[in-house]
Amino acid sequence: MKILNINSSSNKTASTSTNFAEKVVAKLVKKNSDATVKTRHTTFSNLPFINDVMLSALFTQEEKTKEQQESLAISNELTNELLEADVLVIGAPIYNFSVPASLKAYFDLVARAGLTFKYTENGPEGLLKNKKAYIVVSSGGTEIGSDIDFAGNYIKHFLGFLGITDVEFVKLDQLMFGSEPKIESAHKVIEAIA
Repeated sequence: MKILNINSSSNKTASTSTNFAEKVVAKLVKKNSDATVKTRHTTFSNLPFINDVMLSALFTQEEKTKEQQESLAISNELTNELLEADVLVIGAPIYNFSVPASLKAYFDLVARAGLTFKYTENGPEGLLKNKKAYIVVSSGGTEIGSDIDFAGNYIKHFLGFLGITDVEFVKLDQLMFGSEPKIESAHKVIEAIA
């Protein structure tokens, strides 16, 4: 089993989402002795935002220029990590009702037509089938799944777009209103991982 642990918190030392994502990874490794783990921290990986050179490289049908090829290097690296993974563990705090900008940049870099999804006569179809995803979302005040949750819903939708539909949440939401029950609940969800 190949696990890809994707974290996106800006808090390098005391992140709730990163901490609990690591607990999910530890549980998976404990249950699967052959497991390997690749960790990608979007905030501290200096991920670029898509620019004009990268955009032209993504959509050109002709041979790519050297500049275009170089612009896709990080996208290729991230996409290969994703393609190789059997299980994703995504740690995401909610910042201002949505995902951190670095996680959005990551998603933009791995949404690759012909690699992670394809266009069909019926619309786009995800190519990353038969993968499992655990999404660890933390928030101070936003309830996961509510009308103002533009993080958890977005991540689940994006993964579905890529073909990953086996998604399980570890919710650590509304921690400002009493964290102990939420933390206890998250521990139970992690303990129940098969």
